[in-house]
Amino acid sequence: MITPEQKLHLEQETVRMLRTVFDPEIPVDIYSLGLIYKIDIDDDANLKVDMTLTAPNCPAADFLVEDARIKLESIEGMKSVEFRIVIEPEWTNDMMSEEAKLDLGFL
Repeated sequence: MITPEQKLHLEQETVRMLRTVFDPEIPVDIYSLGLIYKIDIDDDANLKVDMTLTAPNCPAADFLVEDARIKLESIEGMKSVEFRIVIEPEWTNDMMSEEAKLDLGFL
């Protein structure tokens, strides 16, 4: 069982790592794009991530998930990593961070 401090550290590291995963067609990381819907770390350091895609038939889906999985599994203390691709709510560019919108010219 991990402590609340360890859990917070793992959550922060998860976000930090997700910010290093970029869609090859969009120069913005998947976290800032708003593709990460849920990050859940249980008391045994098992991570579950709910993620969506910019389009249901996104050709980069496998690449994005595998890149993220490899990076998240490298976090010291993380026991396991599980991804779930969800399609609801449907992703829109309103879900992007202000920084991402600025980078992509939406502001």
